[in-house]
Amino acid sequence: MSPVPRRVRRRTYAFLASAAGLATAAALATALPADAREEHHPHHPGRYQDVQLLSFNDLHGNLEPPSGSSGRVSELQPDGTTKTIDAGGVEYLATHLRQAREGHPYSVTAAGGDLIGASPLLSGLFHDEPTVEALNKLDLDVTSVGNHEFDEGARELARIQNGGCHPKDGCYTDQEFEGADFPYLAANVQDDKTGKPVLSPYWVWEKNGVKIGFIGVTLEGTPGVVSAEGVKGLSFKDETETINKYAKVLQRQGVQSIVALIHEGGYPASGSYNYDCDSPGAGDGISGPIVDIAKNVTPAVDALVTGHTHQAYVCTVPDPSGRPRMVTSASSFGRLYTDTTLTYDRRTGDIVRTAVNSANHVVTRDVPKARDITDLIGKWNTLAAPIGNRPIGYISGDIGNTGTESPMGDLVADAQLAHGRELDPRTSLALMNPGGVRAGLTYAAKGAEGDGVVTYAEGFTVQPFANTVNLVDLTGAQLVQALKEQVSGPNEASPRILQPSAGLTYTLDLTKSGADRVVTDSIRLDGAPIDPAATYRVAMNAFLAGGGDGFPSLGQGKNPLVGTDDLAALVKYLTANSTPASPLAPPAANRITIIK
Repeated sequence: MSPVPRRVRRRTYAFLASAAGLATAAALATALPADAREEHHPHHPGRYQDVQLLSFNDLHGNLEPPSGSSGRVSELQPDGTTKTIDAGGVEYLATHLRQAREGHPYSVTAAGGDLIGASPLLSGLFHDEPTVEALNKLDLDVTSVGNHEFDEGARELARIQNGGCHPKDGCYTDQEFEGADFPYLAANVQDDKTGKPVLSPYWVWEKNGVKIGFIGVTLEGTPGVVSAEGVKGLSFKDETETINKYAKVLQRQGVQSIVALIHEGGYPASGSYNYDCDSPGAGDGISGPIVDIAKNVTPAVDALVTGHTHQAYVCTVPDPSGRPRMVTSASSFGRLYTDTTLTYDRRTGDIVRTAVNSANHVVTRDVPKARDITDLIGKWNTLAAPIGNRPIGYISGDIGNTGTESPMGDLVADAQLAHGRELDPRTSLALMNPGGVRAGLTYAAKGAEGDGVVTYAEGFTVQPFANTVNLVDLTGAQLVQALKEQVSGPNEASPRILQPSAGLTYTLDLTKSGADRVVTDSIRLDGAPIDPAATYRVAMNAFLAGGGDGFPSLGQGKNPLVGTDDLAALVKYLTANSTPASPLAPPAANRITIIK
């Protein structure tokens, strides 16, 4: 087990004037006598002490305000309408967190994983060292690992934790990277050789006798959403069993107050961050894997901070004893943070569950930027600018990455098909996993490049994984089966619709269930039906070629050929197919006919 960093935390809180926050509250009925709380007698502690838990998740290295829909949240209004609010940017997140901590001497900040990985160029180009430096300045206390923390493997994650220059790219500045000041927790990620967690499984926050233990896990299915190389030599154990195991360990050490940091999540009934998740009953407004986890994690755990699904919710879900327990998620990309009050009982050492309350707050951009974060971003932008500002193409309008089939997904697939045909003229089609398309392209200029200009930095934000484009031979039967795997097996509950290259068309009938949702007779390639016995040369990224995202049929391909990385393929395609005078038009996203 890797030790928690031994460096002394250098906290430099710079509290700013409070600003009104936009919030949604979910409370469990507070009924404690005010004179029992320590705030009234800080030198003579009362029985109860409120502890502020600030949390966020799935930052993905978004130091600068995200663009487009990735930088907005939807807020439900009293009259039932919704309002869109620009949100995110670590300069603003730092200010909001510092303001939130003001007046709360007992405050701890935790995160639910995927803080790095799939990051924009500003962070991703430097193996996310800029994000870790920013998180140190945010005074993050602890986080769980997420699946994206394993994008570059366990050895690189250990470097992120402990510091040191990158083994291949070296040091980017004249100072060696110091690593994270906060512990990464990986209770359910075991080294196959030692059988022990690759990082610390838990961590205890303590102040004036108040102790709260944190257990961190990532989703058991991480190997299915990360490249095989990234999880080589690792085993990912059941989330619930692991949390229950270490809750007992903490209790044996005298720690009765426990928070689980879980990089797994749910799907809310509303897209607005401030909807009532507990209407009509506890947890009724949320579905997905986190519900079963929350219902089975030991009652010894007092609250669950979750992530992975990039959704916003503040819910109570009954624990195995039937008592309500808070389950929260703060969307993604630093657009929200959660403020939870945990009331600690000094007599029992436990959290008073009936006094827990929580709210999601918007990271609005109407507060002062945190100057130390601005300086940090400026330092790294100076290093990234010569690479990131280079024009790679021209577009005539926004190319979005939302929807069952997205224009950006189609564009990426077309780029991979073009690269595939350069490698092998027999290449018939390309398929792209939707989760690998991390952003769209916006027509409006983000800097001085001019409207419609696509920069390398923008392309990097779309495809930051450094996957290779692979070619494999699939039979027509395997190809049809792969399309059915989009909506069956592990993908039945939450379909993953592959983005098709031009020429591949079919009908998706959402009124049906399981594999039947893909209408077999409708599948056409350049207008011709798929021949089950024929062989098709298919381009896809290395992740899909390894059977990732629940597509085992794609992992059965024969005669593999490895091409360039996917970003290079996109860059080449944009450069070859667009000019200032003839910009590329957004794809129509009409290759899949959807019946609802």
